[in-house]
Amino acid sequence: MKERILYSQVAPEPYKIMLEMENYIRSTSIDGKLRELVKIRASQINGCAFCLNMHTAEAREMGETEQRINCVSAWDDCAFYTDAEKAALKLTEHITLIPTKRVPDELYNHVREFYSEKEYTELVFIINQINSWNRLSISMGNFAK
Repeated sequence: MKERILYSQVAPEPYKIMLEMENYIRSTSIDGKLRELVKIRASQINGCAFCLNMHTAEAREMGETEQRINCVSAWDDCAFYTDAEKAALKLTEHITLIPTKRVPDELYNHVREFYSEKEYTELVFIINQINSWNRLSISMGNFAK
């Protein structure tokens, strides 16, 4: 794959807004390791090698284990993710695949068992942000180096 456009240079204003959203996401109450697992899972679904490379490295830097990074695509079959993490990962899948999965009331209510209204909202912003980055990276030709 050949990089197509350096969008940070061609469109610096919206790129700056995306970075501002990243600053907000880092300031949320959502645990940093979970935030990275969510980003990894969405990037797996979307097939974004650039973001997978970045967020697996960031998860490792935060002290996340190789086991949990490597198995996040099969989170539902693993005992080493908490119920709260599993709820967040399921929400990630549903939002990332929203045309077919949606976010049914049953899932919303389940996630809310673990996360407050504010935390739920923060999770939704995190998931939407990584999906935006995935779509930018894939359409602009970013690839893992």
